[in-house]
Amino acid sequence: MKSIQTLFIIMLMYNLGFSQIYNGDKNDINIILKNAQNFSKYVMASDYDMIGKSYTKDAKIFPSKSKIIEGTESIVKYWELPKDVQIKYHKIEPSEITIVDDTAYDYGYYEGKTKKSNDKEISWKGKYVIVWKKIGDDWKMYLDIWNGI
Repeated sequence: MKSIQTLFIIMLMYNLGFSQIYNGDKNDINIILKNAQNFSKYVMASDYDMIGKSYTKDAKIFPSKSKIIEGTESIVKYWELPKDVQIKYHKIEPSEITIVDDTAYDYGYYEGKTKKSNDKEISWKGKYVIVWKKIGDDWKMYLDIWNGI
């Protein structure tokens, strides 16, 4: 009996450790999730126009070990890769999304793979916080903060 209780507690802790928390209007949560997925697609496709459109006009990004970068043009320039480098994989995995009025915060983990000019692939992962702003019926990134782990 004790082993069954122990197993139950372990399974419960495992599920709590990997569960996602969503607070707010379900439709808005789904839009944010879809926009995060699309952002990963734009990064992998090097679609800099759509990367720029994923952010608000007054957005700021906070890359690891870098100064704050402001505005669409500067943000797009940050994301532009050298000709022979490609992001092969990019995924954002939210742990929590909470919406308060026309603002939302989203934090979790990201991971990806970059193919370098010598065909070597480098894997990377980290944690992030995104503050989203509702613009009309859409949600765009206003603050985007990340660093590796």
